[in-house]
Amino acid sequence: MRKSYYAAHVYMIVGVLSGLFYREFTKMKDFTGDSQLGLMHTHLLTLGMIAFLIVLVLDKVFQLSGTRLFTAFFWFYNAGLVISTGMMGVHGILTVLGRDEDHISEVVPLTAGFGHILLTVGLIQLFVLLGKRVNEHVRPSGTKSEQAETASM
Repeated sequence: MRKSYYAAHVYMIVGVLSGLFYREFTKMKDFTGDSQLGLMHTHLLTLGMIAFLIVLVLDKVFQLSGTRLFTAFFWFYNAGLVISTGMMGVHGILTVLGRDEDHISEVVPLTAGFGHILLTVGLIQLFVLLGKRVNEHVRPSGTKSEQAETASM
């Protein structure tokens, strides 16, 4: 559970700082258009902080952490989020500096796509683990009439 808390906390700090960077960098460069820097702030806060706060609650209820699937989810998801938002930052900075889409290397969107693949792999692992835990909690030990019969014996 601590991992999820620390991850949420780190993403909160980085998300707020990325918003500050976006505002100050675009102001300094007199940039008024759209760039991916503005989206980076919300992605870090939503996919980072809020997502890990939700995972923290799910972990408290379903005891997710401490398993191989949770560890795999944690590292795949974090790697994917860092790569994806990092490429958003690179793309946004290049846009603010005056590069148009034709002059931004194809490596940037390809790397961002790889980050999204890692995010997806992490989410699949989380849902597989969560599905197992939900099934364990839902599986009744018998019908109510069977439980009543057992209790009366």
